Amino acid sequence: MKLNDLNTNPWTLARRAEKMNPSVIREILKVTEKPGIISFAGGLPSPRTFPVSAFSEACAKVLREDGQAALQYAASEGYGPLREAVASQLPWLVDPAQVLITTGSQQGLDLVAKVLVDAGSRILVETPTYLGALQAFSPMEPEVVSVDSDAEGVDVDDVAAKAGTGASRARFLYVLPNFQNPTGRTMSEARRAALSARAAQLGLPLIEDNPYGDLWFDAPPPLPLTARNPEGCIYLGSFSKVLAPGLRLGFVVAPRHVMPKLLQAKQAADLHSPSFNQRMVAEVMKHGFLDRHVPTIRALYKSQRDAMLAALSKEMAGLGVQWNTPDGGMFLWARLPQGMDAVALLPKAVAKNVAFVPGAAFYADNPDPRALRLSFVTASVDQINTGIAALAEAIREARGA
Repeated sequence: MKLNDLNTNPWTLARRAEKMNPSVIREILKVTEKPGIISFAGGLPSPRTFPVSAFSEACAKVLREDGQAALQYAASEGYGPLREAVASQLPWLVDPAQVLITTGSQQGLDLVAKVLVDAGSRILVETPTYLGALQAFSPMEPEVVSVDSDAEGVDVDDVAAKAGTGASRARFLYVLPNFQNPTGRTMSEARRAALSARAAQLGLPLIEDNPYGDLWFDAPPPLPLTARNPEGCIYLGSFSKVLAPGLRLGFVVAPRHVMPKLLQAKQAADLHSPSFNQRMVAEVMKHGFLDRHVPTIRALYKSQRDAMLAALSKEMAGLGVQWNTPDGGMFLWARLPQGMDAVALLPKAVAKNVAFVPGAAFYADNPDPRALRLSFVTASVDQINTGIAALAEAIREARGA
């Protein structure tokens, strides 16, 4: 008799594991690996923006001048000069001691959840919101409450109505004020001012996620929420969208009384983010590199947004499809005609070699089946024209059926 014959499944999964679900986007990306697929699905920065030569030079310099330290274990807080560079570039006074370097800003969301959320804790999110945040929060078993939102951002009165009191008071409101994923919308100055004031009045902490804030097209977005009330906010940023996502580097800026626990959670997770990558980024950022490099990203993404808007206007005429015009970032938000379902449309679109992300995945509750997210930054203008035409044909066929 073989040993395996005696065993049934010996593994008992933690209850929190039941809350973990595969990323809808990651599953769709597998489909886009099919040859010939034009993908508007993934939130992937354009590889054309990656500063390969700058990193090549930085890599050689880091290894030549400080290779042994760069390849050694390092401080959990992050590389000192990089933390100083982050602090110096933020539009409010930040002590580098309040900056924690993370393994992508996604890890920042994970650390926030571990430190601030208990089972049953109420947390507030926008409608819709970033899928990766919902995935980071859900293993902690919170009560996730969606706040009404419009083109200007969250409804401040609804925030107050759902913030709760006493033991049921929400632990935080999670927001992406700039070029939000998935909708591409930007919170207006008036709404930011009102939200900041009301949150302070309620004693409601804000988690401000800002991976896209530098990717504005015509004018920079209003002042961050955290700049208005640093002690009432945790701020998350990323190097993925302005340098390269493969580095897996982001950062958290937190109040002094929260930082020690975030640091301890970071130590338990991975000791520290890759020290070599941190030193490379710090080297690349010297001498104002981002001030020269990021405008080239903005120009490219703006031209691709304009191409998608033009293609939508041409191909979707008369179909009853609606969409917005984002002022920056990587995404626009569309809505199918009455009675249609984006999840049902997706395989029909894939059959025509075009992919998108159904919007339902981005809702904590009461999803809109007609919504879908389109990314305009990785496809070429020719691919955008071809892909939007194919999507329009899929919609026509679905409406006819």
